[in-house]
Amino acid sequence: MTTEPHSAAAAEGEVPGDDPSGPIPLRLLPDTARVSGQGHLHIGGCDLVDLAAEFGTPLFVYDEAHLCARCRDVVGAFDGGAAYAAKAFLCAAMARLAISEGMDIDVASGGELQTVLRAFDDDVAQRVVLHGNNKSVAELAMAREAGVGRIVVDSFAELDCLDELHRADGAVPRVLLRVTPGVRAETHEYISTGQADSKFGFGIGQGVAIAAVERAAAMSSIELVGIHCHIGSQVFRVESLARALDVVAEFAAPLFGDGGPAAGRLEELSIGGGLGVAYVESEQAPTITEWGDVLSSRWAALARQHGLGARLVAEPGRAIAAAAAVTLYTAGSIKEVPGVRTYVAVDGGYGDNPRPMLYGSDYTAFMPARAGEPRPDRVRLVGKHCESGDVIVRSAPMPAGLATGDLVATPVTGAYGYSMGAPYNRIGRPAVVFVAGGDARLVIRRETVDDMLALDVL
Repeated sequence: MTTEPHSAAAAEGEVPGDDPSGPIPLRLLPDTARVSGQGHLHIGGCDLVDLAAEFGTPLFVYDEAHLCARCRDVVGAFDGGAAYAAKAFLCAAMARLAISEGMDIDVASGGELQTVLRAFDDDVAQRVVLHGNNKSVAELAMAREAGVGRIVVDSFAELDCLDELHRADGAVPRVLLRVTPGVRAETHEYISTGQADSKFGFGIGQGVAIAAVERAAAMSSIELVGIHCHIGSQVFRVESLARALDVVAEFAAPLFGDGGPAAGRLEELSIGGGLGVAYVESEQAPTITEWGDVLSSRWAALARQHGLGARLVAEPGRAIAAAAAVTLYTAGSIKEVPGVRTYVAVDGGYGDNPRPMLYGSDYTAFMPARAGEPRPDRVRLVGKHCESGDVIVRSAPMPAGLATGDLVATPVTGAYGYSMGAPYNRIGRPAVVFVAGGDARLVIRRETVDDMLALDVL
């Protein structure tokens, strides 16, 4: 399986990070993580051992202060032009938190849109951006009826659909056109989206994007207000994102500048998200502030050069949510293969974190009751799903003496764990708690077999 190149340093053979045999480094943990005098890890003032006893395992534990801080970082870095990418992790509590910290919310389906709308008593639709490469008529109709702030149009078929819907009710939504700039990110092919050969958007290099702008500008059924591009996820070289800005600015200048078919209509340019995060000890990643500084200064220069007045907008998800959470598991069977390795099976796995199976993604691990101890042992941490590929950590560092019944944890699991999880083998998805100030609140209850059986038609 191709391994996702988490960081530029890792891809180039440099390993400037922490000792993987030492205690779990705090930089891979949520902001409020602290090791108590008894060696237990506390997050948000809560002992992880106590949380596992109260809520059971597997369990996602999110540091609310960490989430708030990262939202503020993005809002500050992009001068308020920020939307949280809900696909990374979404529930009512997360939607409320992002909105309260000044972010808009980027949704990628009707289900995500409904989740956000139901989380609020007042009208929040203007703070929502609808994405997706194959939006259904029902999803577009829902977005228009709700009055979402922007719809990111991905195809000519969507322009046709919006035109048809307009004829029925006269509503005119604000839209951005998604373009593919032809910039390939140094990431796994499954999460690289900016190259010409992509299912997403209108290709700049093939002339399709020009045709899309010309058509959208001539339509009375929509209000064209901007361009959107996104080159992929888990991107560590900020220069790759900056190169996309170069391409889009050169593309947009003759179309949205004086005399162009969409003159004066470029209010917003969205660079998407994609900023990488460190998952293991050997990785380093740019901060949100560093990312924002590079892109904002680059766009300011390009806007002056090409006479474009659009504000720059970003849509991070992973960079906000990933390091905010850890997943707690209970160790079950332990299998020694002499001369090969030790397998430690836990009570979760693929159903709560499919990324290792999908991308070959790597993680690290630790024991919350012994968080300050060195981790000299190496085990293969596996799940309980009926797949040989259900491996959570291929070589997990652990303190000596891990035994059945012990609590183990994987950090940096706040993004694309719960949201991509599934009840495979009819094993329900874990509960999710937010912790802050010594209190834990349940924000998503554990999925039960009864929940799954309720869908069966007898």
